[in-house]
Amino acid sequence: MAQVTFKNSPVTLIGNEVKVGDQAPDFTVVANDLSEVTLKDSEGKIRLFSVVPSLETGVCDKQTRTFNEAAANLGDNVVIYTVSMDLPFAQKRWCGAAGIDNVVTVSDHRDASFGEAYGVHMKELRLLARSIFVVDETGKVAYVEYVPEGTDHPNYDAAIEAVKALAK
Repeated sequence: MAQVTFKNSPVTLIGNEVKVGDQAPDFTVVANDLSEVTLKDSEGKIRLFSVVPSLETGVCDKQTRTFNEAAANLGDNVVIYTVSMDLPFAQKRWCGAAGIDNVVTVSDHRDASFGEAYGVHMKELRLLARSIFVVDETGKVAYVEYVPEGTDHPNYDAAIEAVKALAK
């Protein structure tokens, strides 16, 4: 299992660690309109899952904005999701205020389904650990990053390059 800290304190991750080459686990999260979203909903597309503890923090804000900007240049066959435990209403409000329109925000608050399927549910905080997952059109995991310290940034360039390599 991946080892991560949050504000330099170790946290327990609930769920199964996902590795490159694995079949992406299914999940059920909630969209801003309260509809359910699953992995199957974006079948046939390249997916980047940008996982953040909360949109309303500095690093999470930067992470979401970075992938929102990148999405504009990645083509129609790529979907970028930002997954957090924030309520859908808060996600919608934040996106509106931040001008985010190329990234789909989804909430894992109801069941922690994504967090447990991808091994990023921090037990002590009931938040998601900062991580990135890239899944190809067939549902195979092509890139994984569990950020070791939850207040650090992910490797944006490596994640975007993984998407571009699949899009060729």
